[in-house]
Amino acid sequence: MHRIVAFVRDGVLPIELGIVHRLFAQARSADGSPLYEVLTCTLVPGEVRTDADFTIAVPHGPEVLGTADTVVVLSTEEDYSPHGGPLRGAMAAAFGRIRPGTRVASICTGAFVLAAAGLLDGRRATTHWRSAADLRTLYPAVEVEENVLYTDSGDVLTSAGVAAGIDLCLHMIRRDHGATVANEVARGTIVAPHREGGQAQFIQRPVPESRISSTAKARAWALEHLDRPLSLRELAACESMSVRTFTRRFREEVGISPVQWITRQRIERARQLLEETDLPVDRIAEDAGFGTAASLRQHLQAALGVSPRAYRATFRGPALTAG
Repeated sequence: MHRIVAFVRDGVLPIELGIVHRLFAQARSADGSPLYEVLTCTLVPGEVRTDADFTIAVPHGPEVLGTADTVVVLSTEEDYSPHGGPLRGAMAAAFGRIRPGTRVASICTGAFVLAAAGLLDGRRATTHWRSAADLRTLYPAVEVEENVLYTDSGDVLTSAGVAAGIDLCLHMIRRDHGATVANEVARGTIVAPHREGGQAQFIQRPVPESRISSTAKARAWALEHLDRPLSLRELAACESMSVRTFTRRFREEVGISPVQWITRQRIERARQLLEETDLPVDRIAEDAGFGTAASLRQHLQAALGVSPRAYRATFRGPALTAG
Protein backbone atom coordinates (compact mmCIF):
# COMPACT_ATOMS: atom_id res chain seq x y z
CA MET A 1 0.00 0.00 0.00
CA HIS A 2 0.97 3.58 -0.59
CA ARG A 3 1.87 5.09 2.80
CA ILE A 4 0.63 8.62 3.53
CA VAL A 5 2.24 10.34 6.51
CA ALA A 6 0.49 13.43 7.86
CA PHE A 7 2.94 15.70 9.67
CA VAL A 8 1.33 17.78 12.44
CA ARG A 9 2.66 20.52 14.68
CA ASP A 10 1.49 22.34 17.79
CA GLY A 11 -1.69 24.27 17.03
CA VAL A 12 -2.76 21.99 14.17
CA LEU A 13 -6.21 22.44 12.63
CA PRO A 14 -8.04 19.14 13.36
CA ILE A 15 -10.23 19.49 10.29
CA GLU A 16 -7.20 19.29 8.02
CA LEU A 17 -5.97 16.11 9.68
CA GLY A 18 -9.45 14.65 9.33
CA ILE A 19 -9.48 15.42 5.61
CA VAL A 20 -6.28 13.46 4.98
CA HIS A 21 -7.37 10.43 7.00
CA ARG A 22 -10.93 10.37 5.73
CA LEU A 23 -10.28 10.75 2.01
CA PHE A 24 -7.28 8.48 1.59
CA ALA A 25 -8.75 5.84 3.89
CA GLN A 26 -11.85 5.60 1.69
CA ALA A 27 -9.90 4.84 -1.50
CA ARG A 28 -10.46 1.20 -2.44
CA SER A 29 -9.44 -1.07 -5.31
CA ALA A 30 -12.01 -2.93 -7.39
CA ASP A 31 -11.92 -5.84 -4.94
CA GLY A 32 -12.43 -3.53 -1.94
CA SER A 33 -8.85 -3.52 -0.69
CA PRO A 34 -7.54 -0.26 0.82
CA LEU A 35 -5.13 1.58 -1.46
CA TYR A 36 -3.50 3.77 1.18
CA GLU A 37 -2.22 3.51 4.72
CA VAL A 38 -2.38 6.80 6.64
CA LEU A 39 -0.17 7.55 9.64
CA THR A 40 0.19 10.71 11.72
CA CYS A 41 3.50 11.93 13.09
CA THR A 42 4.93 14.89 14.96
CA LEU A 43 8.33 15.99 16.25
CA VAL A 44 7.79 14.47 19.71
CA PRO A 45 5.17 11.68 20.04
CA GLY A 46 2.41 12.32 22.54
CA GLU A 47 -0.24 14.98 23.02
CA VAL A 48 -0.36 17.72 20.41
CA ARG A 49 -2.34 20.89 20.97
CA THR A 50 -4.89 21.85 18.33
CA ASP A 51 -6.47 25.22 17.60
CA ALA A 52 -9.62 23.94 19.36
CA ASP A 53 -10.30 23.08 23.00
CA PHE A 54 -8.85 19.57 22.80
CA THR A 55 -5.58 17.83 22.11
CA ILE A 56 -4.80 14.83 19.91
CA ALA A 57 -2.58 11.87 20.76
CA VAL A 58 0.03 11.31 18.05
CA PRO A 59 1.83 7.97 18.42
CA HIS A 60 4.55 8.40 15.81
CA GLY A 61 7.68 10.55 15.76
CA PRO A 62 9.58 11.93 12.76
CA GLU A 63 11.18 8.55 12.02
CA VAL A 64 8.09 7.48 10.04
CA LEU A 65 8.75 10.31 7.56
CA GLY A 66 11.50 8.10 6.22
CA THR A 67 8.96 5.37 5.38
CA ALA A 68 6.46 7.61 3.58
CA ASP A 69 5.49 7.49 -0.08
CA THR A 70 3.66 10.80 0.40
CA VAL A 71 4.13 13.35 3.19
CA VAL A 72 1.32 15.84 3.81
CA VAL A 73 2.28 18.87 5.90
CA LEU A 74 -0.70 20.41 7.68
CA SER A 75 -1.02 24.03 8.73
CA THR A 76 -0.97 25.42 12.26
CA GLU A 77 -2.13 28.64 13.84
CA GLU A 78 1.52 29.59 14.29
CA ASP A 79 1.95 29.83 10.51
CA TYR A 80 -0.15 32.97 10.47
CA SER A 81 2.77 34.87 12.05
CA PRO A 82 5.58 33.55 9.85
CA HIS A 83 9.15 34.72 10.23
CA GLY A 84 10.74 33.10 7.21
CA GLY A 85 14.19 31.58 6.87
CA PRO A 86 15.28 27.96 6.40
CA LEU A 87 14.25 25.06 8.60
CA ARG A 88 16.39 24.66 11.69
CA GLY A 89 16.97 22.20 14.52
CA ALA A 90 14.43 19.41 14.97
CA MET A 91 12.36 20.50 11.96
CA ALA A 92 15.36 20.39 9.65
CA ALA A 93 16.33 16.99 11.05
CA ALA A 94 12.81 15.67 10.56
CA PHE A 95 12.63 16.76 6.94
CA GLY A 96 16.09 15.31 6.39
CA ARG A 97 14.55 11.89 6.98
CA ILE A 98 12.30 12.14 3.91
CA ARG A 99 13.62 9.91 1.16
CA PRO A 100 14.49 11.38 -2.27
CA GLY A 101 11.56 11.00 -4.65
CA THR A 102 8.93 11.06 -1.90
CA ARG A 103 5.88 13.08 -2.86
CA VAL A 104 5.41 16.04 -0.51
CA ALA A 105 2.23 18.12 -0.23
CA SER A 106 0.92 20.90 1.97
CA ILE A 107 -2.49 22.13 3.00
CA CYS A 108 -3.04 25.85 3.53
CA THR A 109 -0.12 27.54 5.32
CA GLY A 110 1.77 24.26 5.52
CA ALA A 111 3.32 25.68 2.34
CA PHE A 112 5.54 27.87 4.54
CA VAL A 113 7.21 24.71 5.86
CA LEU A 114 7.82 23.41 2.34
CA ALA A 115 9.22 26.80 1.37
CA ALA A 116 11.52 26.86 4.40
CA ALA A 117 12.73 23.39 3.44
CA GLY A 118 13.66 24.71 0.00
CA LEU A 119 11.19 22.40 -1.72
CA LEU A 120 9.29 25.23 -3.43
CA ASP A 121 12.23 27.14 -4.91
CA GLY A 122 11.53 27.77 -8.58
CA ARG A 123 8.15 26.05 -8.35
CA ARG A 124 4.55 27.21 -8.54
CA ALA A 125 2.89 27.11 -5.12
CA THR A 126 -0.18 28.39 -3.36
CA THR A 127 -1.50 28.90 0.15
CA HIS A 128 -4.47 30.61 1.74
CA TRP A 129 -5.08 33.87 -0.08
CA ARG A 130 -4.67 35.84 3.17
CA SER A 131 -1.12 34.49 3.54
CA ALA A 132 -0.01 34.58 -0.09
CA ALA A 133 1.67 38.00 0.19
CA ASP A 134 3.71 36.81 3.20
CA LEU A 135 4.80 33.67 1.35
CA ARG A 136 5.90 35.74 -1.64
CA THR A 137 7.80 38.24 0.52
CA LEU A 138 9.53 35.72 2.79
CA TYR A 139 10.43 33.26 0.02
CA PRO A 140 11.00 35.21 -3.21
CA ALA A 141 12.28 32.10 -5.03
CA VAL A 142 8.76 30.64 -4.89
CA GLU A 143 6.32 31.36 -7.73
CA VAL A 144 3.29 32.13 -5.57
CA GLU A 145 -0.14 31.85 -7.19
CA GLU A 146 -2.73 33.04 -4.71
CA ASN A 147 -5.73 32.64 -7.01
CA VAL A 148 -5.70 28.86 -7.47
CA LEU A 149 -7.00 25.97 -5.39
CA TYR A 150 -3.88 23.85 -5.64
CA THR A 151 -0.67 23.39 -7.59
CA ASP A 152 0.95 20.20 -8.82
CA SER A 153 4.66 20.17 -9.67
CA GLY A 154 4.88 16.39 -9.81
CA ASP A 155 6.53 15.43 -6.53
CA VAL A 156 5.61 18.67 -4.71
CA LEU A 157 2.02 19.88 -4.35
CA THR A 158 0.41 22.73 -2.42
CA SER A 159 -3.16 23.77 -1.72
CA ALA A 160 -5.05 26.79 -0.49
CA GLY A 161 -7.32 26.85 2.59
CA VAL A 162 -9.14 23.96 4.26
CA ALA A 163 -11.66 23.06 1.53
CA ALA A 164 -8.90 23.18 -1.09
CA GLY A 165 -7.18 20.44 0.93
CA ILE A 166 -10.09 18.20 -0.06
CA ASP A 167 -9.52 19.08 -3.71
CA LEU A 168 -5.81 18.36 -3.39
CA CYS A 169 -6.31 14.94 -1.77
CA LEU A 170 -8.86 13.96 -4.41
CA HIS A 171 -6.46 15.17 -7.09
CA MET A 172 -3.67 12.93 -5.71
CA ILE A 173 -6.04 9.95 -5.52
CA ARG A 174 -7.16 10.65 -9.08
CA ARG A 175 -3.55 10.91 -10.23
CA ASP A 176 -2.62 7.66 -8.48
CA HIS A 177 -5.65 5.50 -9.28
CA GLY A 178 -7.86 7.29 -11.80
CA ALA A 179 -11.17 9.11 -11.92
CA THR A 180 -13.29 6.13 -10.93
CA VAL A 181 -11.61 5.65 -7.54
CA ALA A 182 -11.47 9.40 -6.84
CA ASN A 183 -15.12 9.87 -7.79
CA GLU A 184 -16.15 7.05 -5.46
CA VAL A 185 -14.25 8.69 -2.60
CA ALA A 186 -15.90 12.03 -3.40
CA ARG A 187 -19.31 10.38 -3.52
CA GLY A 188 -18.74 8.77 -0.12
CA THR A 189 -17.66 12.10 1.35
CA ILE A 190 -20.43 14.00 -0.44
CA VAL A 191 -18.14 16.58 -2.03
CA ALA A 192 -17.60 17.71 -5.61
CA PRO A 193 -15.63 14.97 -7.40
CA HIS A 194 -13.25 17.33 -9.13
CA ARG A 195 -12.37 21.00 -9.09
CA GLU A 196 -9.48 22.03 -11.30
CA GLY A 197 -6.46 23.37 -9.46
CA GLY A 198 -6.54 26.50 -11.59
CA GLN A 199 -10.00 27.46 -10.40
CA ALA A 200 -10.05 30.66 -8.35
CA GLN A 201 -9.96 30.03 -4.59
CA PHE A 202 -11.89 33.19 -3.84
CA ILE A 203 -15.02 33.87 -5.88
CA GLN A 204 -16.73 37.15 -5.17
CA ARG A 205 -20.21 35.64 -4.96
CA PRO A 206 -19.86 31.84 -4.58
CA VAL A 207 -23.46 31.49 -3.39
CA PRO A 208 -25.98 33.57 -5.34
CA GLU A 209 -28.20 35.94 -3.46
CA SER A 210 -31.69 34.59 -2.87
CA ARG A 211 -33.27 36.99 -5.33
CA ILE A 212 -30.88 35.95 -8.12
CA SER A 213 -31.41 32.85 -10.25
CA SER A 214 -28.72 30.18 -10.26
CA THR A 215 -27.16 28.49 -13.29
CA ALA A 216 -27.43 25.02 -11.73
CA LYS A 217 -30.28 23.92 -14.01
CA ALA A 218 -28.24 24.76 -17.10
CA ARG A 219 -25.23 22.89 -15.77
CA ALA A 220 -27.33 19.80 -15.02
CA TRP A 221 -28.83 19.96 -18.51
CA ALA A 222 -25.39 20.31 -20.09
CA LEU A 223 -24.10 17.21 -18.30
CA GLU A 224 -26.94 15.22 -19.85
CA HIS A 225 -26.12 16.48 -23.36
CA LEU A 226 -22.33 16.51 -23.48
CA ASP A 227 -22.39 14.27 -26.55
CA ARG A 228 -23.65 17.06 -28.80
CA PRO A 229 -22.68 20.67 -29.52
CA LEU A 230 -23.82 23.05 -26.77
CA SER A 231 -24.36 26.73 -27.40
CA LEU A 232 -24.44 29.56 -24.91
CA ARG A 233 -27.87 30.45 -26.25
CA GLU A 234 -29.23 27.01 -25.29
CA LEU A 235 -27.67 27.14 -21.84
CA ALA A 236 -28.99 30.64 -21.21
CA ALA A 237 -32.45 29.55 -22.32
CA CYS A 238 -32.47 26.87 -19.61
CA GLU A 239 -32.37 29.68 -17.05
CA SER A 240 -34.51 32.14 -19.06
CA MET A 241 -31.59 34.58 -19.20
CA SER A 242 -29.89 36.52 -21.92
CA VAL A 243 -26.54 35.10 -23.05
CA ARG A 244 -24.73 38.08 -21.53
CA THR A 245 -26.42 37.74 -18.13
CA PHE A 246 -26.00 33.96 -18.10
CA THR A 247 -22.29 34.17 -18.91
CA ARG A 248 -21.69 36.73 -16.17
CA ARG A 249 -23.74 34.81 -13.60
CA PHE A 250 -22.05 31.53 -14.52
CA ARG A 251 -18.57 32.94 -13.99
CA GLU A 252 -19.62 34.47 -10.66
CA GLU A 253 -20.92 31.12 -9.41
CA VAL A 254 -18.41 28.69 -10.89
CA GLY A 255 -15.28 30.80 -11.27
CA ILE A 256 -14.69 29.99 -14.95
CA SER A 257 -16.53 30.61 -18.21
CA PRO A 258 -19.27 28.24 -19.48
CA VAL A 259 -17.05 27.14 -22.38
CA GLN A 260 -14.15 26.29 -20.05
CA TRP A 261 -16.50 24.41 -17.73
CA ILE A 262 -18.01 22.36 -20.57
CA THR A 263 -14.55 21.43 -21.86
CA ARG A 264 -13.52 20.24 -18.40
CA GLN A 265 -16.70 18.17 -18.03
CA ARG A 266 -16.04 16.57 -21.41
CA ILE A 267 -12.51 15.69 -20.37
CA GLU A 268 -13.86 14.11 -17.19
CA ARG A 269 -16.43 12.13 -19.19
CA ALA A 270 -13.71 10.91 -21.54
CA ARG A 271 -11.48 9.90 -18.62
CA GLN A 272 -14.29 7.94 -17.04
CA LEU A 273 -15.06 6.11 -20.28
CA LEU A 274 -11.39 5.33 -20.89
CA GLU A 275 -11.12 3.83 -17.41
CA GLU A 276 -14.41 1.97 -17.22
CA THR A 277 -15.18 0.80 -20.78
CA ASP A 278 -13.55 -0.91 -23.76
CA LEU A 279 -15.03 1.59 -26.21
CA PRO A 280 -12.69 2.70 -28.99
CA VAL A 281 -11.27 6.21 -28.74
CA ASP A 282 -13.35 7.57 -31.62
CA ARG A 283 -16.57 6.42 -29.92
CA ILE A 284 -15.45 7.94 -26.62
CA ALA A 285 -14.70 11.19 -28.42
CA GLU A 286 -18.27 11.23 -29.76
CA ASP A 287 -19.87 10.38 -26.41
CA ALA A 288 -17.83 13.05 -24.60
CA GLY A 289 -18.72 15.69 -27.19
CA PHE A 290 -15.30 16.16 -28.77
CA GLY A 291 -16.53 14.85 -32.10
CA THR A 292 -13.33 13.26 -33.36
CA ALA A 293 -10.56 11.17 -31.89
CA ALA A 294 -8.07 13.83 -32.98
CA SER A 295 -9.93 16.50 -30.98
CA LEU A 296 -10.05 14.26 -27.91
CA ARG A 297 -6.32 13.55 -28.18
CA GLN A 298 -5.58 17.26 -28.43
CA HIS A 299 -7.67 18.16 -25.37
CA LEU A 300 -6.43 15.26 -23.25
CA GLN A 301 -2.82 16.04 -24.15
CA ALA A 302 -3.34 19.70 -23.20
CA ALA A 303 -5.06 18.86 -19.91
CA LEU A 304 -3.10 15.80 -18.74
CA GLY A 305 -0.05 15.55 -20.97
CA VAL A 306 -0.98 12.06 -22.23
CA SER A 307 -2.82 10.50 -25.14
CA PRO A 308 -6.09 8.57 -24.66
CA ARG A 309 -4.22 5.35 -25.40
CA ALA A 310 -1.57 6.07 -22.76
CA TYR A 311 -4.20 7.16 -20.22
CA ARG A 312 -6.14 3.92 -20.68
CA ALA A 313 -2.96 1.85 -20.39
CA THR A 314 -2.09 3.58 -17.11
CA PHE A 315 -5.38 2.76 -15.41
CA ARG A 316 -6.51 -0.42 -17.16
CA GLY A 317 -3.28 -2.08 -18.21
CA PRO A 318 -1.43 -2.28 -21.53
CA ALA A 319 -3.77 -4.98 -22.90
CA LEU A 320 -6.64 -2.50 -23.11
CA THR A 321 -5.25 0.23 -25.32
CA ALA A 322 -7.44 -0.10 -28.40
CA GLY A 323 -7.82 3.09 -30.39
